[in-house]
Amino acid sequence: MTDRLTTPTGAGLLIALISALVLGTALASQYLGGLEPCQLCLYQRVPYVITICLGLLAALPLPGGLRMAFLLFAALAFAAGAAIAGFHVGVEQKWWEGLPGCSSAAFSTDMTLEELKDAILGQEKVVPCDEVAWSLFGISMAGYNFLVSLVLAGLTLWLAGRVSRR
Repeated sequence: MTDRLTTPTGAGLLIALISALVLGTALASQYLGGLEPCQLCLYQRVPYVITICLGLLAALPLPGGLRMAFLLFAALAFAAGAAIAGFHVGVEQKWWEGLPGCSSAAFSTDMTLEELKDAILGQEKVVPCDEVAWSLFGISMAGYNFLVSLVLAGLTLWLAGRVSRR
């Protein structure tokens, strides 16, 4: 089994499959579990879409160097996903501020009543990034995504190393 995973095709398909499972879990929590994603949650999904594509490209019968590049870019995309998730955890823990319009305190306390009314009426529903919507054992979804993304970056680098030695 491990021999199949250390081919570019096997490694690429594994990366694409795991990425699709993680992304599917996020979508299921949204559409089946009713957890509305915040802006940072949506940003955390982008690396998984990228790694699905890169994994599938690595599985194609292309020149070996190109397939290896796709695997390395997938590892980089997972690392970027970990960075986004880590930033989100920091926002949830109030270690730093999130993106503009991404917090539960999106309105200033020194607004006039008219400014506040205009802000409320002109704004879409904002899901705050600085509030934990779901957690397990004290770890939020962003925290789990940080850990999963780090592991997947390491796994992808390890697979790329095994593929290159073949």
